[in-house]
Amino acid sequence: MSRCTAFYWWRNWLGTLAVLVLSFTSTSAIAQGKDQELQTLRASVEGIPILVIAPKETKARPLVIWLTGFSGQKESVEAHLREFAKQGFVALSFDPHQHGERRIESREELVKRVRGNIRRHFWPILARTAEETPKVIDWAIKTLGVRPELGMGGISMGGDIAVAAAGVDRRISVVSACIATPDWLRPGSFEPPGEPDTAAQADYDRRNPLTHLQLYAHRPAIAFQSGAADKQVPPDGGTRFVTALKPLYAEVAERLVVNLEPDVPHRFTPRMLDDSIQWFAKHLKP
Repeated sequence: MSRCTAFYWWRNWLGTLAVLVLSFTSTSAIAQGKDQELQTLRASVEGIPILVIAPKETKARPLVIWLTGFSGQKESVEAHLREFAKQGFVALSFDPHQHGERRIESREELVKRVRGNIRRHFWPILARTAEETPKVIDWAIKTLGVRPELGMGGISMGGDIAVAAAGVDRRISVVSACIATPDWLRPGSFEPPGEPDTAAQADYDRRNPLTHLQLYAHRPAIAFQSGAADKQVPPDGGTRFVTALKPLYAEVAERLVVNLEPDVPHRFTPRMLDDSIQWFAKHLKP
């Protein structure tokens, strides 16, 4: 290679490298800029601790409520809230009944008690959290100025609650339930179900989504993001729920979806988060 050819080769290579570095720096700056444009808020609404991550201006933006899985807390999904907020949503989580700052025992004791009798101790968590969700929505509309029509979702228990809450409050127009079920009986699960007491049975009789199809007459857009190999919360609950709702959704069948990830057990995956963001964006248009 002549000196002249070598000179031009090195000059072109250095120019290409400079473009790549500039491109990487710009992309990083944009990502950091989006983070810097977000705000974090904490509040308590009638004893319900709340965490919000949102763009600086919240007025007239769509709200997404996103809840943790069993034994977690609002901070457990903080990274997810940030991803929603980057897309223009006001992202909110709160501690479910007997979770996070509302725990009445240690986390280990909570897990032992609930798993020792799921129907007696888990059903009340689902029902009572779903029924207190309207208080959180009222607060967000009044304090943050968000749109009255919103999305709700979550992981496992959080997804169960989101589906039930959509039957409580018609303002919840979009749901993304990850590794969750609308059938609280969970047939086929490897976990021993236990037996409910009178109060827990009343919670089930009042709020189990699969046996209260009439509560979904407002036809919220509902997506189940499930693992096809989930033996803890079998995905067929979502499939049966969607099938049962089809007559009610005859004119808007596209608002019911079950997404199954092959070979995935009871595990929340990045794809489920991505699909949830896309589902909310499609129907709420931030």
